[in-house]
Amino acid sequence: MASGYGLNGGVSRCFPFWQDLLSCYVVNTAGGDSNEKWKCIPQRDDYLECLHHRKEIDKTKAINAAYRRYEIAHAGFSKAETGGAAGAKTTVGGVKGLGLLAKDS
Repeated sequence: MASGYGLNGGVSRCFPFWQDLLSCYVVNTAGGDSNEKWKCIPQRDDYLECLHHRKEIDKTKAINAAYRRYEIAHAGFSKAETGGAAGAKTTVGGVKGLGLLAKDS
């Protein structure tokens, strides 16, 4: 487990989720009965999502795949149809971006 301190010395981003998980675990296993641990599954999932972002990554992959399928199915797909910005650039993943962070080479 991480120390609970962030990069700037404050509380880390996942520490509140860890506290929720720990409090649930303590409350549900206080009597020495560990059969109630299953009640803490939602808190555990939230904590693990905060640490690893698996659901967010999976959702982003699904959106990119759907976008690519749409582009293939609609060969005449243009920027005017989607309402894209005039300066929009296509990134490696295929999703449009404004190019604010990437340097042009």
